[in-house]
Amino acid sequence: MSAPYMSVPTIAIPAQHLHKIGLKNNGSIHYQLSPEELIQDTLRIGDGVLNDTGALVIQTGEFTGRSPKDKFTVKDESTADSVHWNDFNIPIEPGYYDIIFDKVTDYMNRLPELWVRDCYACADPRYRLNVRVVNEKPWNNLFAYNMFLRPAEEELESFTPDWHVITVPGLKLDPAVCGTRQHNAAVVSFKHKMILIAGTGYTGETKKGIFTILNYILPHEKDVLSMHCSANMGEDGDTAIFFGLSGTGKTTLSADPNRKLIGDDEHAWTNDNIFNFEGGCYAKTINLTEEKEPEIFNAIRPGALVENTVFFEGTNRINFDDGSITENTRVSYPLHFISNAQEPSVGGLPKNIFFLTCDAFGVLPPVSKLTPGQAMYQFISGYTAKVAGTEAGVTEPKPTFSACFGAPFLPLHPGKYAAMLGKKMQENNVNVWMINTGWTGGAYGTGSRMKLKYTRAMITAALEGTLNNVEYMNDPIFGMAVPTSCPDVPAELLQPRNTWADKNAYDEKAKYLAGLFVKNFEKYKDGVSEEILAAAPRA
Repeated sequence: MSAPYMSVPTIAIPAQHLHKIGLKNNGSIHYQLSPEELIQDTLRIGDGVLNDTGALVIQTGEFTGRSPKDKFTVKDESTADSVHWNDFNIPIEPGYYDIIFDKVTDYMNRLPELWVRDCYACADPRYRLNVRVVNEKPWNNLFAYNMFLRPAEEELESFTPDWHVITVPGLKLDPAVCGTRQHNAAVVSFKHKMILIAGTGYTGETKKGIFTILNYILPHEKDVLSMHCSANMGEDGDTAIFFGLSGTGKTTLSADPNRKLIGDDEHAWTNDNIFNFEGGCYAKTINLTEEKEPEIFNAIRPGALVENTVFFEGTNRINFDDGSITENTRVSYPLHFISNAQEPSVGGLPKNIFFLTCDAFGVLPPVSKLTPGQAMYQFISGYTAKVAGTEAGVTEPKPTFSACFGAPFLPLHPGKYAAMLGKKMQENNVNVWMINTGWTGGAYGTGSRMKLKYTRAMITAALEGTLNNVEYMNDPIFGMAVPTSCPDVPAELLQPRNTWADKNAYDEKAKYLAGLFVKNFEKYKDGVSEEILAAAPRA
């Protein structure tokens, strides 16, 4: 049971700033609190506990992952002809938005206290997006502090939000009245520059809401490519970017102690740089160990927010192997918690691009080099396996194709992002690699997950140019060039067929996956070049 609310000192925010969005709360408005104060408020209301390293541990309640079927975009004069309406960009009528907005503001006006934070997205000041976050819960506000960029104190005096994000986990919507699928929803209005999140406490909805709007604003209005990727930079300024859906290893593989981390999830590619949208990292913690992922492990300290984990019985030490609440256990922390973070989080133009896939069938090579046509084919396809827990209803790896490795967050047609990426790859003569972080020696349930140390060795070899001086063999079905050797990696692992005990079973599974690629690409074949079509696997 939550402790009773108590009055605590706050920094004042002019009331008229909140009145503009319908908030006339007569209770306490906690503005721009420090992480320490937000942690104390969370403990005070009984919503969290500290672990043995001082991190705040909370549970997000009913939802422990995104709910993509309950994410809506208001279809009005500003979006009707520009948004690519589909199973991810689900339209909702303006009238329903007005009803939901009224219910959200009425609910918040009856709360005894609110937490408000001014922050911004986009590390390149030319594209800065000011965001005001209004939260029912202090831990949601801590998440915003960790994940977004933090204005200097003197900037707050003249801070004007471009967008608002309002989160009310305790408000259950009536679908019949609000036009939603069920009692929870995340609703984006480009006209009102507002994101409303009701009925879910999962913090990732806030992060992905901002990512979604930037995936509209930057390509559509600024001619800048937005990307679902992580990025890091070597000592000589060479930038590498890692595309991939959640669970493929973006955060883990970009946290390289020998390279500066630009960011772990969301970036933009301009004519002269790569920049991070965020000011923090949101890392999965299932099976986390200090040995395998020391940067993430050591970031779990005071100020970090850990979600949906379980303690060893009788202790406050987290059992990272316990997925009984969800496989999607998470930690958010500011970027400066990583010892080698690049600040500001801006890097040079990339020399290497890695497409990360988690192949549940265990047939794709662990590392391969792609031609420009193959690169575009794989980017548009966006093959991976949805890993258990990342979103509601996924309990084991499930093969999926997600255009541009981020379809759930792309308001525009995938062809727009693919065309921009193809142009930039050619202009900058970038090496493109495909990395399978999934299964080897058999499919999921028979084989085993590729060892992280081998994946790291392959990426290091690509970055250092070692793979430029080895022999390659073209995969007979998927076509990409596969190296026959790589430092610190057993040679037999590089050819996936060699790792299967039953070679005929491998051949059948590889042909089956090739067929899935071809079938998925049917919907894109009329709008792409012959070079891209020729890169299809031989089913």
